[in-house]
Amino acid sequence: MSTANGQILRVPKPPKRVVSLVPSMTESLFDLGLGDSLVGITDYCVHPAQKVAGLPRVGGTKNPRLEEIRALDPDLVIANKEENTPETIRGLEAAGLTTWVTFPQTVRQALETLNTLIGFYGSQSAFMILKSLEQAVDWAEAAGGGARVRYFCPIWYAQTSAGQPWWMAFNRETYSHDLLALFGGENVFAARERRYPLEADIGGAQPVPAGERDTRYPRVPLEEVRAAAPELILLPTEPFEFTQQHADEIARLLPDCPAVRAGRVHLVDGSLITWHGTRIARALRRLPELFAGETRGQ
Repeated sequence: MSTANGQILRVPKPPKRVVSLVPSMTESLFDLGLGDSLVGITDYCVHPAQKVAGLPRVGGTKNPRLEEIRALDPDLVIANKEENTPETIRGLEAAGLTTWVTFPQTVRQALETLNTLIGFYGSQSAFMILKSLEQAVDWAEAAGGGARVRYFCPIWYAQTSAGQPWWMAFNRETYSHDLLALFGGENVFAARERRYPLEADIGGAQPVPAGERDTRYPRVPLEEVRAAAPELILLPTEPFEFTQQHADEIARLLPDCPAVRAGRVHLVDGSLITWHGTRIARALRRLPELFAGETRGQ
């Protein structure tokens, strides 16, 4: 447990005024019966829709309005190293706000994050909900020992100035990779690291040292996807909103790809793949079937 400045976080009594800058944690608080403590959320905190409808919004995850957060007088701000910028986290620290910075990169770490959250409140009923979720993950792990399915799951799409397509993927150092492995998924870009600049990442220039920059989200050109030959392609609705048009384009560009030939190019709710927290339970119910069958069609 750490604060914005890396110190050990101590929450001496259950928080009563919480601002969540992490959509998945906003949902988790409500799922765990702790949502009444929320006094502020981001524009992207959309679940559960009815319960978040009346809460004050403090801006986006990348650009929350710090003055409004301070005015809400929170005794805890929940942030995330990946979703919120270093500038935001430093600003919260400078404002003297108790800030919990989360950063789960595996399913087990996500469960531990929930355990820590519940510990702040000391809620036995929430602990029981978490226990059920942990058991469901245990069962999924026990059932996932069969054949692996080689998949490609882009999270962004763009084109070069010359009109050449590229997609952003994720590698083995991410929560999404670990989650999909739970269902028998084998990430075709698990070992691929992001190269800098973009021209180097998509094969048009020599890379420069990454330094401290994030290398977990490589940008891959069409040729790499073709060579990877995934058996399953998942097109999530966020953070980039893939549509049927994008699925049709992949079918046109990659007619010989195993996933395209088998009709296994699927649009999928992106929050099931990228949101940690209690949304794991929904992922456990809805994602395994995509890896299990040879279902044809989008």
